[in-house]
Amino acid sequence: MANIKSQIKRNRQNEAAYQRNRAVRSKLRTLTKGFRAAVDTGDRDAAEDAYRQAARAFDKAASKGVIHRNTAANRKSGMARRLGQLQG
Repeated sequence: MANIKSQIKRNRQNEAAYQRNRAVRSKLRTLTKGFRAAVDTGDRDAAEDAYRQAARAFDKAASKGVIHRNTAANRKSGMARRLGQLQG
């Protein structure tokens, strides 16, 4: 356990950020699963809506630094490809 005040505060800040980032990553996984489920059912409208929500969440997470921007781009690209296959 830290004895220095600034380190105690830093530990508190790190824990808060860790919890916040965990919640964001969990939400991303949930949205991705929702998109996959919509695609699997073949419902194009639901899949488009789920894609929009997930893409927005990935962009937000990347801009906040929770995930890397290339990771967000790769995930969005994969979802867009699956959505295109569903339409075509």
